[in-house]
Formats: sequence, structure tokens, C-alpha cells
Amino acid sequence: MKMIKGSIVAMITPFHEDGSVNFEKIEEMIEFQISHSTDGILVLGTTGESTTMTHEEDDQVAQFTIEKVRGRVPVIVGAGSNSTQTQLEKSIKYSKMGADALLLISPYYNKTNTEGMIQHFKVCADQASCPSILYNIPGRTGCAISEDVVKVLSKHPNICGIKEASGNISYATNIARYLNDDFAMYSGNDDMITSMLSIGASGVISVLSNILPQETHDMVSSFHQGDVKRSLDLQLQYLDVIHALFCEVNPIPVKAAMNLMGMQVGGYRLPLCEMDSKNLLKLQRVLQEQGLCE
Repeated sequence: MKMIKGSIVAMITPFHEDGSVNFEKIEEMIEFQISHSTDGILVLGTTGESTTMTHEEDDQVAQFTIEKVRGRVPVIVGAGSNSTQTQLEKSIKYSKMGADALLLISPYYNKTNTEGMIQHFKVCADQASCPSILYNIPGRTGCAISEDVVKVLSKHPNICGIKEASGNISYATNIARYLNDDFAMYSGNDDMITSMLSIGASGVISVLSNILPQETHDMVSSFHQGDVKRSLDLQLQYLDVIHALFCEVNPIPVKAAMNLMGMQVGGYRLPLCEMDSKNLLKLQRVLQEQGLCE
């Protein structure tokens, strides 16, 4: 897990019409991703709607995914919570299930000071048997993981990286000085993949990969193989698609896109709901221009 370079899909959670988790569809999506060169699979992240699911459902999705992937690619499981104790319990549970890594978020709503932020991650990394990835997304949590915190935690033997989703290239450049063979950075923004790779990121944890796994993989692998032009060309080619996937709060547009493409992944759980009709038409038009739907 510490050496992974590539595209990690932040996988959606499909639902049946009655709102229950569609495990048959999860298996179908896993096979779709692996057959199209995805380098890793993340479940129970922001895109996976884990905040609208019960702890029991989270556990079932994590266990099911680990069993169905069967070690073919790394599986990362979102274990984050604004309660450090809850995050710790999930971290221990998912590492025992066989997760290859955990995604741990900063403590939203509560917030904290510098030492509290360090301890929030450290106690989980100390006790989980698989490595942890920090998740910096201040637009959702209301608090950022400061550069000082990254400097400290990048040295922890069981913290292997950070998903950087602030959209702030200056911040990303500043924390890039702490990257090494044991601490990687992954872009959390699909519109910045090539930019983040240029300052040392190892790859992306991607929403786009739900619908374009091969292309997202190629964007990263081309850069690592020295073909920066092809990486940039792919980034720019799918920029309108990426923007459309974020015209409303994630994961509403990406699930709508998958349904437009015939993947039948179902709807949402409140407070997430169907897209505004104008935005849906915009999304459909962008997908049609790329030949992704009728």
C-alpha cells in the first residue's frame, strides 16, 4: 500500500429502489473497475455516502468489498469520524477485516487545536494493524490539517499518506516537502490530477474513475512513465466532465451520470436527493459530447 502509484476509485455505494444497499451492484462495479486498470478501491468515503449509512451497513460493505476484491488491488476503507473513539473502533475493526489501508478524516464540527488534531490521527494509527491515509478536505469538515500536523504525522510509521482535497495548490506544494518512500500524497481533486503529480503526488483518489476508470488510470500512469503531455491532454479532454460531476454536491452528479450511462446504481439517501433538472441536462449533454451516453 505504501508504494501504490495510480488511480484509486472513490467508489459510490449503489442502492436498491427501497434504499437498501445493492451488494450485487457493488460486485459488478468492482469487476468493472479492476478490468479497466484501477489501481485501488476506496469504499465508505465521501463518495460512498457512508455518513447516511448505519455502522452495520458500513461493516457489511467493507467486508463484502474486501472479500470480492480478493487481493487483486488494494482496498482502502473509510474509517473516519469526528469522534476519535468511533474512528479508533472502526480502524481496528476494518484492519482486522483485511483492509489494506484506512482513510481517516479530520474531526469535523468539533474541530480541535494542533495537538488534538495530531492525537485524533495518532491514536488510530498506533492501534490499527494496517496503514492510515490522512484526509484533508476543509470544505466539508470546516477545519484543515495544518502543515505542522502533516510534518509530525508524516513521520509516523503507520501513516502512509494524505488525500489532499483542499483545492489549494500552495498548501499541497508546502506539504510536498514531507513526501518520501513511506508517505505519499494523493490528489483529492479530479481537476488537479496532473498538477498534483507535478509536485510529487503518487496518484489520485478519484470520483471520475467511477465512470472513466481506464482514462483516469492512464492520466496518472502516463505522467509516471514520462509522458506528461498525454497526462495533460487527458486531464484537459475530460475537464468538462469533471466540472459536470461537481456541479452539485458529490456524489449526486456521479451517481446520476452512472445511471445515464446505464449502470443502474440507484438513488440517494437524504439529505442527498435528485439533481436539479437544469444541472441534470447539463450533465447529460457533457456525457453525450464524450460519447458516454445517448
